[in-house]
Amino acid sequence: MKKVGKFVKKNKLWFILGCSFLLLLVIGLGVIIYFSPTLKLNGKRTVTVNIHSTYKEEGVKATYQDKDVSKDVVIKGKVNTDVEGTYELKYSIKKGLFEREVKRTVNVKDIEKPVITLNGEKEVKVCPGKASEYKDQGYTAVDNVDGDITDKVTVTTEGNKIIYEVTDEEGNKVTEERNLVESDTDSPTITLNGGENYTVLLNTSFTDSYTAKDSCDGDLKSKVKVTGSVDTKKVGTYTLTYEVTDSSGNTATAKRTVKVVEPAKGGVIYLTFDDGPKQGTTNVILDILKEEGVKATFFVTNSGPDDLIKREFNEGHTVALHTASHDYKTVYSSVDAYFKDLQSVHDRVYRLTGYDSKIIRFPGGSSNTISRNYSKGIMTTLTKEVVNRGYHYFDWNVSSGDAGDVKNADGVYNNVINGLSKSRANVVLMHDIKPYTRDALKRIIQYGKTHGYTFAAITYDTPMVKHGVNN
Repeated sequence: MKKVGKFVKKNKLWFILGCSFLLLLVIGLGVIIYFSPTLKLNGKRTVTVNIHSTYKEEGVKATYQDKDVSKDVVIKGKVNTDVEGTYELKYSIKKGLFEREVKRTVNVKDIEKPVITLNGEKEVKVCPGKASEYKDQGYTAVDNVDGDITDKVTVTTEGNKIIYEVTDEEGNKVTEERNLVESDTDSPTITLNGGENYTVLLNTSFTDSYTAKDSCDGDLKSKVKVTGSVDTKKVGTYTLTYEVTDSSGNTATAKRTVKVVEPAKGGVIYLTFDDGPKQGTTNVILDILKEEGVKATFFVTNSGPDDLIKREFNEGHTVALHTASHDYKTVYSSVDAYFKDLQSVHDRVYRLTGYDSKIIRFPGGSSNTISRNYSKGIMTTLTKEVVNRGYHYFDWNVSSGDAGDVKNADGVYNNVINGLSKSRANVVLMHDIKPYTRDALKRIIQYGKTHGYTFAAITYDTPMVKHGVNN
């Protein structure tokens, strides 16, 4: 019994000593924790950023004795995002006898994929059965580090899908796709040479001319069905209807109105004025025409006051098209240049009057030779093409000479009256920018009335008066 009691006493002592040690340890740890700062990274311990980008420092959270002391943290190390590599950042804080430190690893490397840019659309409509004929519109490939790597792009085809792939030096790979959709929803195009409105003289021949083209089938002229007919032996208005259907079932239609008219009776005078309008001459000419009850035709330019063109139209005269610039070098440099100039003056007239004028006069007339200096053979092309586009062009068969050597009203008057003939329609060339033409006009009109002539403005139905082409 004595031995048992002794053993119990001894173990009890060890137990007390152990408990005391643990208590001291807990107290000690509590003191250390309380008097030692804590440090914790915001964000990840290991971060990867793209080269040439901006590294955003997320910082750390530091506390000491339950207070935020993050502002006291010292950061050592830098990250250069322009140079690939591994960078270490150290965050430390010291409070009292204690110091804490944490680390962050920042990897700077090229992790950005290249960019492939496709020219044109990613989804392209192609004609049915013709995907293999598609001509690629091109592409470019650019990498943030390697620069232009277009030459490294590989292009493969899977059915109607074109796949573009490229990999940069760091192994970053990107793909783009272009889908070819076989579809034909576009109708063919029917072009009526001579325009939708056509005038032909009684007892002459009418030759129909048109084209039909389709984006997928090509030339479809042979498949055009034309209904209607024109009897050139009978004055009247005739309608022709054109219809064509492509291989995908898309149908196009067009209509042409053909007017069969009698030739202009002899003794008609068409007074025409070029190059205006101009204040001081055109306005006075309009006053004279109004006073005499005569209608005329003005082939206008882009010069002069807008209100005079409006007045010409409002008073019942024909506002026709001459040229925007009257610069031969520009107008006759090419077919495209001519139509660009013509469109410009057309748009001016339409803007001012709402009238879609299709009556024109070439600068210098269709017989001019000055155009040879700028484009050989251009007048041969233009005289056909303007008609194909629905315009009627008018030259003249009576010249006042006011654009040449004649510099007085008497000369203009004599040239006009000596050129008149009752056996034809008389298209008189004058210029409303000339003061001597203005001053001769009233006498010309009075001569015409006295000698049994009538006056009229040119219309779309007036038979064209044309010169021989010299270029």
